[in-house]
Amino acid sequence: MGYKIKDVREQKGLTQEELALKSGVSRTTIVGLEKGTLKHTTTKTLLSIANALGVSVHSIFFADSV
Repeated sequence: MGYKIKDVREQKGLTQEELALKSGVSRTTIVGLEKGTLKHTTTKTLLSIANALGVSVHSIFFADSV
């Protein structure tokens, strides 16, 4: 899942800090998700990140490719 967040974030030209500000999710959480060190998070967090990236939750967290 984390590599998809990073791929979409980079495609959108956002830094982790910019995604954190745009989504309201802490940079620490974004880093943890991208690195795979954070394995569990809330639905609210998933929605916030997906909305900030302008994609569906399904496409970033459940689909085989972005």
